[in-house]
Amino acid sequence: MSKAEPNVVPLCDILLVLIIIFMVITPMVQKGIDVKLPETTQDTSATPQGLIVLTLNKDLSVNINQEQVELNMLEGRLRAIYEVRQDKTIFIRADAKLPYGHVVDVIDLAKSAGIETTGIIPEYFTETEN
Repeated sequence: MSKAEPNVVPLCDILLVLIIIFMVITPMVQKGIDVKLPETTQDTSATPQGLIVLTLNKDLSVNINQEQVELNMLEGRLRAIYEVRQDKTIFIRADAKLPYGHVVDVIDLAKSAGIETTGIIPEYFTETEN
């Protein structure tokens, strides 16, 4: 009587092909986000030239760089600034104690004004820095 033994060679071939497929696909599947970091300067109060920083204060007042803007006029002001700019990037800096919903509302206003790239500056600041 002869014993029947399974042939494992085709199984090994299939496993090797699957390993090669996963090795090729894995680098393409990795996802991430592109990040643009502002250039740093020694003077922390200065804004690098050409960079627009929108500051949302604890009392919901808004500054674009150093210019005070009313919240209801923000979208129109941003639209006027970015109408002539090639780089449609803005950095949003908000007080850490503000509810996140207020920051999201400002981001929505910025997107509706035509801003394509929004950056968040994650830092704590006090009212004396404004």
